[in-house]
Amino acid sequence: MTIDCVGLLLGRKGSKGLPGKNTMKILGRPISHYSIMAALNSKYISDLYVSTDDDKIKDEAKKFNLQIIDRPDDLCTDGALFEDALVHGYKEIIRRRNKKPDMVVILMCNVVTVDNRLIDNAVDALLNDEFADSAVSVSTFNMYSPLRARKLDNKGYLQPFVPFESFGDPATLSCDRDSQGDVFFADMSHSVSRSRALDDIENGLLPQRWMGKKIIPVYNTYGCDIDVPWQVNASEWWLENNGFSDSNNPYQNSQDTMAKKS
Repeated sequence: MTIDCVGLLLGRKGSKGLPGKNTMKILGRPISHYSIMAALNSKYISDLYVSTDDDKIKDEAKKFNLQIIDRPDDLCTDGALFEDALVHGYKEIIRRRNKKPDMVVILMCNVVTVDNRLIDNAVDALLNDEFADSAVSVSTFNMYSPLRARKLDNKGYLQPFVPFESFGDPATLSCDRDSQGDVFFADMSHSVSRSRALDDIENGLLPQRWMGKKIIPVYNTYGCDIDVPWQVNASEWWLENNGFSDSNNPYQNSQDTMAKKS
């Protein structure tokens, strides 16, 4: 089956939480290289675009001969929503190609916990389920079950973030972290969305509305978009366990800078 699948990598400059997160080096490579290499080694992605206002990200993208989308100033502020930048990029891709793709692989510059297998597994899952809107990478974090979540009340005391009754009879609940079953988080390593989910983004499920309503999990050992320092070390662990080092990567071409597939 022929599928029209494009990739869209997003990242902007000016991060406040972790300055330089979209251009830092991890295991000797600019962080954006990991998502780029994953996309270029996917058997499905035909075109890869980068949406950014950051000249450093553009310079790295040019090394791979990628197509650059200049992000408008109003989508480059701290208050700008990721989904608005995503929709802008999606519409620009349609304008340039004069047609809608079937699927969009959504990637972020501050992510390294993704490879071509995760991307291709997501596309395969969508090809096998015509009713699904998206397939996204998930990690299992049972220690962060909503049963364990707390918030402060107006007196400064911790209270359940979600009423215990939401989980059933409170008398039957357990403090065991696995007692509620597996807790899946969309770890933001990638999302593969059908165009219809992006066209109808206003009706998608919060908090990542571009995923639509019928979302297939693609299992990752661990994943995250890097926003705080401790996630850098955790992401390095993922890379090393998936065949990356300062001098090597697991793809068939050992050079980081690969020509775009024809």
